[in-house]
Amino acid sequence: MPAGDRLTAGEVLAGYLHARAGDFLRGVRLYDESGADSAAAESAARSLRGSARRIGGALHTFRPLLDPGWADQLVTELGWLTGTLAQEQACANRLHRLMGALARLSVPAPVPAPAPVPAPAAVPVPAGGGRTGRERGERAERGGRTERQTAAGPSARGGFSAPAAASGPSDTSSTSAPSRPSGPSGPSGPPSGPSGTLTVGASRAGALLERRLTLARTRAHSAALQALGSSRFHAVADSVAVLASEVPLAPVASAPAAELLPGPAAYAERRLLDAVSALPLTRAAHPYNAEALVSGLATTADGETQDAPWHHVRQLLRLHRYAQEVWCPAGTADPVLTVAGQALDRHRDAAEAAAAAANAARTPRIAPATAYALGVLHADQRHEVEAARYAFQRVWQEAAAVNKP
Repeated sequence: MPAGDRLTAGEVLAGYLHARAGDFLRGVRLYDESGADSAAAESAARSLRGSARRIGGALHTFRPLLDPGWADQLVTELGWLTGTLAQEQACANRLHRLMGALARLSVPAPVPAPAPVPAPAAVPVPAGGGRTGRERGERAERGGRTERQTAAGPSARGGFSAPAAASGPSDTSSTSAPSRPSGPSGPSGPPSGPSGTLTVGASRAGALLERRLTLARTRAHSAALQALGSSRFHAVADSVAVLASEVPLAPVASAPAAELLPGPAAYAERRLLDAVSALPLTRAAHPYNAEALVSGLATTADGETQDAPWHHVRQLLRLHRYAQEVWCPAGTADPVLTVAGQALDRHRDAAEAAAAAANAARTPRIAPATAYALGVLHADQRHEVEAARYAFQRVWQEAAAVNKP
């Protein structure tokens, strides 16, 4: 065991909690010193969230080694804090993701250049062709006059004239107006087809998403400021400050770490394995199986129910990784868990972005082109959900094949 065979379980757990509590308190200090610097405040809030999640995960997993009442209360308060601080960053990431996807999808396809038209072949002119050409031209002119006189009837003999026949519709269209390409592909006509409709509605869809998500981010920022200035947060900070120097351990924590710590860590791993076995990994092994897209086109409740098992696995994977960190003071985690967690993070982000696009499409009285663009954006994000499931399945199955005895 990296911590040594002679250390007790309480000493190993207390050392980990002391370090994470120090990170939390440094994040509080950096946030207080950030002032009007938004970048520094965002970095401090991120440090607060990371340390609070690790403290809460360790208290949840190794609860049998701690005072149960104290641990449960602190876990609840840390969950409230991390959830409140995460909303602003989540709204910003969602807006960035959706606007990037909308810009990528609305780029029109390149129009292929027209094929060159071959020039007409030259007609050979026989010897004396100049005189022969003039004779042919004169005969053609005499034949044309004869045909016009025959069609004009009495006008050729001084009777009535027919000006309408001399200026038909075809002549008017060919002489009074310039020729213009017909059909929707002309340069002066609006774009049509799926790409054209998406291009027309993309700007309005982007404006609608930016307005909605910016408003949500502003509200989340106000909620975070209110939470960080509340008495509830100061109580949490006081509890973590006490945790930095003293951990309320249970009497059982005096047992050797090698005997006591593997039990809660193995239970966290077993919960993760059970949750992963309930996922449709066989279907996720086939890319573009359309399960995430079809489920996303159902009602909102059905889509959330379909994504919920994957979100649950993501939470259990995080708890398992934090439990491993207790055994690895240097912070080295299993790379398989890190990569799998990144895939599930992408799954969560894409699912929430798809839900945001679907909610925006339900806005009353929006233009059909805007609704179409939001529908395409929703389908694109559901495909991203499917791609994240495929990536997680590959990483997990490869790790299982390597670790198989």
